[in-house]
Amino acid sequence: MIIPKTAEEIELMRQSALLVSKTLGMIATKIKAGVTTLHLDRLAEEFIKDHKALPGFKGLYGCPSTLLTSVNEQVVHGLPTNRPIENGDIVSVDCGVFMNDFYGDHAYTFEIGEVNPETKKLLQVTKESLYIGIREFKAGNRVEDIGSAIQKYTESFGYGVVRELVGHGLGRKMHEAPEVPNYGKRGKGKLFVEGMVIAIEPMINIGTKNIKTLKDGWTIVTRDNKPSAHFEHNVALINGKPELLSTFQYIYNALGIVSDEENEFRKSPLVL
Repeated sequence: MIIPKTAEEIELMRQSALLVSKTLGMIATKIKAGVTTLHLDRLAEEFIKDHKALPGFKGLYGCPSTLLTSVNEQVVHGLPTNRPIENGDIVSVDCGVFMNDFYGDHAYTFEIGEVNPETKKLLQVTKESLYIGIREFKAGNRVEDIGSAIQKYTESFGYGVVRELVGHGLGRKMHEAPEVPNYGKRGKGKLFVEGMVIAIEPMINIGTKNIKTLKDGWTIVTRDNKPSAHFEHNVALINGKPELLSTFQYIYNALGIVSDEENEFRKSPLVL
């Protein structure tokens, strides 16, 4: 059942989402070749607790970490390790926060040093597909309109759209109804409801759409061991239009990236 949120609840959720954004922004200043994802995980847990919140993932479904860090062919749910990140890697950092009785949950795939052009293109297209999906989150549309738009765009580049892992509703629980797949048929699925909040998160592979889970029971990788990208935002339906609750702006400030990609999804400018 979809649980719509009041205007007050959405503002509380915005705070939760923005603490995830700030955490990812802090990670952006620390992530580089030679650093381990386990070190980043410790930094994130400390940062979240310093902001009077709790890590959203740790302990959830038995998750042992604050961050899920997926490197190269790892799609999502990569457990942090002692392996130093290397030049040319891509690292998806997925982070959750529990604050004000609500969850925030979003992700960004970082480029480490010199990444090959083919992989850079995958990241660019995956992030573009996220906003293409967000545009479909509006009054009168249905769940699979998002997935259909993401699938059509990413498959036009020959990429594989992961089927088994999906976006989701968000609120007092990390995973609420509805499931939000990154594939589908236009006009299918549940009708969007005013006040609902969802996490939209394309997981796109450079090669096959097929995946497998490693022996740790968490880390999911592409079956052909080719790179995968993952970007995620939290979005509310307000006055029939998508309103971003999360932001990549803290990351962009840290990395010196200038972008206006989020502006169309905010009724008023974001003040950091």
